[in-house]
Amino acid sequence: MDLIFDYLLTPQTLFLVFVIIMVKVSIKFVPQNRAYLIERFGKYQSTKEAGLNFIMPFIDRVAADRSLKEQAVDVPEQSAITKDNISLHVDGVLYFRVLDPYKATYGVDDYVFAVTQLAQTTMRSELGKMELDKTFEERDLLNTNIVASINEAAGPWGIQVLRYEIKDIVPPNSVMEAMEAQMKAERVKRAQILESEGDRQAAINRAEGEKQSVVLAAEAEKEEQILKAEGEARAIMAVAEAQAKALREVGDAANTEAGQKAIQLDLATKAIEAKRAIAKESSVVLLPDGATEASALVAQATSIIQQMNKGGA
Repeated sequence: MDLIFDYLLTPQTLFLVFVIIMVKVSIKFVPQNRAYLIERFGKYQSTKEAGLNFIMPFIDRVAADRSLKEQAVDVPEQSAITKDNISLHVDGVLYFRVLDPYKATYGVDDYVFAVTQLAQTTMRSELGKMELDKTFEERDLLNTNIVASINEAAGPWGIQVLRYEIKDIVPPNSVMEAMEAQMKAERVKRAQILESEGDRQAAINRAEGEKQSVVLAAEAEKEEQILKAEGEARAIMAVAEAQAKALREVGDAANTEAGQKAIQLDLATKAIEAKRAIAKESSVVLLPDGATEASALVAQATSIIQQMNKGGA
């Protein structure tokens, strides 16, 4: 045992242990998305990024370990007054990351606390520029303005604010009641407008239906009259064609010798009938000489027909 202890206390062993300790102290493994700030004799010396790094043992030391990842910080609820003098309670979430570890370490004592306080003051300032209704309608614009204002002020700290999200905006109870009453009135108004629009559309539809009905009835009556007129025209044409055909047949028959005799007989008969009717109506009848005989009447009728035939020729 004494031999082993004596062996461990040899200069070679002690030197080896010293070398191992020095190597262990001088080697620094920096994780991904992190940065180590090295100070030498209390003064900033360098920034070590991810990977294998070496420092001077007992001279250099790791003064700060900064995360380069995106960080989310809850912004506590606070009171703010809008442009129209309404007090609100607002809270949110701030997302940021460290761009410059040197500035985040030596530019501000606690950059998380500083950026959180800056977010609160900026949010109060931006809310003071807007009216109550705009804070609900233009929340995205409000978030954008807050981010721009924070980035402008946090530049010397090496901090970049990525986005700011308002979680909740709580107005006073009196304002909430007034808003609920306004929303109820708006809903009633919309319902009445929709109902009136429905009645208007129904009246328009009924009027359109009646109009179409009248138009269709008029068109039907028009078609009926046209069809009736066409039928009557066809009937008249048919009668006229039949009469014309009959006259042609009569004319063709009259050109024959038998037709001439038949015409003479028909004229004589009609003449006798006419004189008989005159005799019945009047007590005095004037007859031409020789007109009492049927042969004379026939001769007269034959003479008239012959004169007509000559004139036609």
